Amino acid sequence: MSLYERLNEVQGGAGDAGGVGNQTTQSGLPPASAPQANSVQELRLRVHGRLIDDLGSTLYDSDMPEAELKKLVYSKLDQVIADERAPLSAADKQRLIESIANDVLGYGPIDPLLHDESVTEIMVNGPNQVYVERAGKAGVAPVSFLDEDHLRRVIEKIVAQVGRRIDESSPLCDARLPDGSRVNAVIPPLAIGGPFLTIRKFSKDPLGIEDLIGFGTLTPAAARFLQACIIGKLNVIISGGTGSGKTTTLNVMSSFIPEGDRVITIEDAKELQLRQDHVLCMESRPSNVEGKGEVSIRDLVKNSLRMRPDRIVVGECRGGEALDMLQAMNTGHDGSLTTVHANTPRDAMTRIETLTMMAGYDLPVKAIREQMSSAVDLVIQIGRQRDGSRKISHITEVQGMEGDVIILQDIFLFDFAAGVGEDGKLRGTLQPTGVRPKFAEKLADYGIKLGAEVFTPNRRAQ
Repeated sequence: MSLYERLNEVQGGAGDAGGVGNQTTQSGLPPASAPQANSVQELRLRVHGRLIDDLGSTLYDSDMPEAELKKLVYSKLDQVIADERAPLSAADKQRLIESIANDVLGYGPIDPLLHDESVTEIMVNGPNQVYVERAGKAGVAPVSFLDEDHLRRVIEKIVAQVGRRIDESSPLCDARLPDGSRVNAVIPPLAIGGPFLTIRKFSKDPLGIEDLIGFGTLTPAAARFLQACIIGKLNVIISGGTGSGKTTTLNVMSSFIPEGDRVITIEDAKELQLRQDHVLCMESRPSNVEGKGEVSIRDLVKNSLRMRPDRIVVGECRGGEALDMLQAMNTGHDGSLTTVHANTPRDAMTRIETLTMMAGYDLPVKAIREQMSSAVDLVIQIGRQRDGSRKISHITEVQGMEGDVIILQDIFLFDFAAGVGEDGKLRGTLQPTGVRPKFAEKLADYGIKLGAEVFTPNRRAQ
């Protein structure tokens, strides 16, 4: 076994996309090879440490061209390895340089996981414990960081790319990777046991409605219905729990917006990937070191009303911006979309009511509910099911008020009564309830006519 092969076994394949699935012992090597493995690991640590010390902040200089930085790293690595006088063949030396360069220039041990299309989420619970999610199920990944400083440098590199910061005075950060993947980082003193990093990956090629149908998230009939609702300028709330697929669904629903509409998207960290031409994207900004300069989602929603939008798409309502969003929906910006955290359509309405109260105005509850019932036309409920799949469980119409209560009517419901197949997957599909929505007349005004077959119960998915 060559020195480089022993090195790869110690690292569990980090820095080599083909080694993600390698199986090793807890120490990374069979017991008989442990002394050799230790010397290889020590060599890697020394070279990696000297490279970081010599280049320092240059590695994170956003003004340096990528090609120039790469040339500098390779040159320095060649020099450091030569100084070590390690007994390496030319091929092993080149592989070691490539491995450490990929580690430094990329995202360290998680780099191959980011390129693994089967991985949907990466959860780093400190330098020595990395979990990944595949097909809705979480498991341990055979990779680790050298130490807490190594993990911290990767985190700082990620947040610096989008102009964010993370330090002891601001130990929490939401950011994104260049491909749009969502990143959350927590460092000490809030994180006990080392920095924590969570990355929710998004497909390089954004999912379309055909993909959701293929996954069983919804049926072709429900897809045609939702497309009609978006084209017909209904105001839509997408509701679900954490990791249920709200943002993906929002992205797919946004793809139905006609090309001629001027769309403004507002997010904490840009994730939506609208393909229309007339789209303006805005991103909130945290406060600076002095605690100034913060621009909140609510500030952006208010400003968007002065930008002549046809539709406003808010990545997620989680505060007082819910009131501004309702007012926008009620004042000529039909066809707007947003998401909220809730477990059912009824809970979603309660959640919006609570968020509206967070705006700081002493509004009567009935007035808030009247605004909600007037503004929101449709609630799409999505959830992660026990088999790991994401399914739309409810498509619910908001029909109006009856006394002090908002009236909701389910148009489509997931058929959980179909049970579970031999493969452990849910056998049910999203089925119409047989109720024709009241807003069908509004859709007709846009020339959209939904036939009775769309709402006929017990239809087979096409």
